[in-house]
This record gives sequence, structure tokens and C-alpha cells, in this order.
Amino acid sequence: MRRHAFPSWPIAAALLVLISLPVSARAGDQAAPQAIQEEIWALPLPLPMFAYLVRPVGDGPFPLVIMNHGVSLNPRERSFFPLVEFRDAAMWFAQRGYLVVAPVGTGYGAAAIDIPERGLYGPFFSKVGKCTNPNFLDPGLAVAQVDLWIIDYMAAEKRIVPKDVIVVGQSAGGWASIALSSLNPAQVKAIITFAAGRGGRVDGKPNNNCAPDKLVEATREFGRTSRIPMLWIYVENDTFFGPALSKRMYEAFTAAGGRAEYHLLPPFGNDGHFLIGSADAIPIWSPLVEQFLSRLR
Repeated sequence: MRRHAFPSWPIAAALLVLISLPVSARAGDQAAPQAIQEEIWALPLPLPMFAYLVRPVGDGPFPLVIMNHGVSLNPRERSFFPLVEFRDAAMWFAQRGYLVVAPVGTGYGAAAIDIPERGLYGPFFSKVGKCTNPNFLDPGLAVAQVDLWIIDYMAAEKRIVPKDVIVVGQSAGGWASIALSSLNPAQVKAIITFAAGRGGRVDGKPNNNCAPDKLVEATREFGRTSRIPMLWIYVENDTFFGPALSKRMYEAFTAAGGRAEYHLLPPFGNDGHFLIGSADAIPIWSPLVEQFLSRLR
């Protein structure tokens, strides 16, 4: 992959560690004896952003996990977006030897800076346009490009094992992970998605999707070139991407040539869309992830 030149950015001209907190493995987690530490980094990417990072204590290099969060199309909601959305899930990976990077998208939370939501940066704000003619492909590919920048940067810093990368994504972040799979980067050996999709809950209404037929077709388009092994996890009471739609997406993706393993889990909480954000859900999804990664080894 071609190297990218990083522009100067005053608070991130070099890697900036803002927080470093040692964390012990959780009691009762017999498979996770490693001590880990949490950090906040400012990443000097072509589109600069903050990232939550958690890793085993030590110098590494470590295998890398990138975790992509979902989106909000409301600027006010983006400004209150949490800095760490999947802390417990990220820690679960770190306790198993991974260096986890969870980037905070530009325009979210502490990174809610004033960048025009149009032109070159438009896709990074993940707008899909009107439901009469949505563009599902480009916003997914934009976040996929951020993942490639992160892989490139972390490899240059010699923090990671360059060809031992797993990408995890939830909701729109899962959709971006599917988009990334269509590019087949050599460094990425597996992708795991939770409740992946775009255009869910239009106008805030449950099970009201923006152009579901076009979402299925866009999934099929990604599947035509995707060859990275994937694990897709959905939940029966997901009010963004319900079972009927997620199954259609999976069938379209695999029929086009994509490699994916699909699991539909029983209802969880008030809305299964947010499964990965709950510490209580780790015993539910972690066996599926462990089995999937074991088969790859």
C-alpha cells in the first residue's frame, strides 16, 4: 500500500499520549491474564483525529484491532459523542494480546471541529443523501480509507505486526468494515461486524430503513470484490437492521462472492443494535469471535 504524507498539525505533529492508565485483567476472566493499559492518542492522519487505544503492557509489536464506531447525522449529537464507545469490548481484545485503536471520527466528541460537511470531507461525515437516491458506497469507503491510514501509521511507528490486523465495526462502522473488505488490503486478515448497515431508523422510527433495496444492492456490490473472511453478528430485536434485512444483505453479499459467516442472536436489552456496547453482552458474542479467529489460525 502506498505511503501517505502526513500534514503538520500543531497538537499532533508527533504521536501524543494524553492518558496512560494501567488496567488489570477483570476478575473471573480466566482466558485474559494480561495486564493492559489505556491511552488517548492524537493521530496525525491526512484527516487528523483522536483515538482511544488499549494494549497489553509492554513494547510489542502487537497484532492490531481497529474498532469503527457508528454515526449520527445530527451535528449536535455528534458533539456529545463519547470518546470511548466500546471500552469493555476493546479491553476484551487487549487482554488477549491485541493493540486496539478506536478512532473518533472527525466531527465527533472532542474532535467536533469546524470542518465543512461538503466537498472533499463530505463522505467522512457519512451523509448518504436523500433516501430516494442514497449513496451508501462512498461514506463506507471513506471510513475504510481512515482504517488504511491507521494501519499505515501504526506500522510505520513499529507498534504492530503489519499483516496481523483485525477490523471490528458496529452499525455504520460495521458498514465501513464491509466496505474495507471490498478493497482486500493485505494487512487485514479478518473483519468482524456488529449490526452493520446504513440508513436505519429514518426520522428516528424503529424498523424504518432508508431505501433497503438499495442497501442490499450496495452490499452486493461490495461482495463482488470482497475476499477477506468476515463474521457478521446481528440481534433479533435490532430496530435499525432487523432480521429480514440483515439476512437479505448477507445473501446478496455471499452470492456475489463475499466470504461471511452470519449469526442472528436472540433479543438483547431494549435494542439489540447496541449489543457490543454492553459489558453484559461479552459472554454472548465472545465465543463466536473466539471460534471464528481460531479457525483462521
